Amino acid sequence: MPVITALKMHRRDKERVKLYLDEEYAFQLPLQAAAALRCGQELCQQEIVALREAGALQTAYERAICFLAYRPRSSDEVRRYLASKAVGQSVIELVLERLKARDWLDDVEFARYWVDQRQRHKPMGERALRYQLRQKGVEEAIIDAALESLDETEAAHRAAQQRLSRYRGQTPRVFRQKLSGALMRRGFDAETARDVTLRCQEELVETDSDYFVCDAEA
Repeated sequence: MPVITALKMHRRDKERVKLYLDEEYAFQLPLQAAAALRCGQELCQQEIVALREAGALQTAYERAICFLAYRPRSSDEVRRYLASKAVGQSVIELVLERLKARDWLDDVEFARYWVDQRQRHKPMGERALRYQLRQKGVEEAIIDAALESLDETEAAHRAAQQRLSRYRGQTPRVFRQKLSGALMRRGFDAETARDVTLRCQEELVETDSDYFVCDAEA
């Protein structure tokens, strides 16, 4: 049976240990798993497989934690990220289970976060938000719940306010064309885009007499 000939601390990661079998480097292990090993110890094939899997699981878990550190992610985002790093499917599922058990991963909370952040910084319509969440692998029932309290009219009005400075000096007709088009590209339906555009036009006429130029067809 293969014999452990060296256990060396990783130079850059003190939580990992390099395992050598029969004088040759074999693989890395989490420090906790390596603590139970000693030089001269014989390992059967089953033990080697188990240790290798423990090392792969810990490496994948640490990668997932780093991936989640930037912002919340959906389960499917983490799954695809780990797959892109050549992590095996069985290991990926174990990582996802561990992340969920430790509250690092929750698709319900992620969907709420996603909708809230978009509405705060770049308001969008239900159609666009639903598409984005589907792209991130979120289940339809979770998407429905996250969008349940969305007020599309007010979201469209906030989105419109962000763009008003771009259309100063236009005729009312051109203003309506450009703003309604911009709102529809943000995922708002045509009726909401039209109604909010007219609302903004009326507000501007009342509050900013110099905003529009004359348009006989307005």
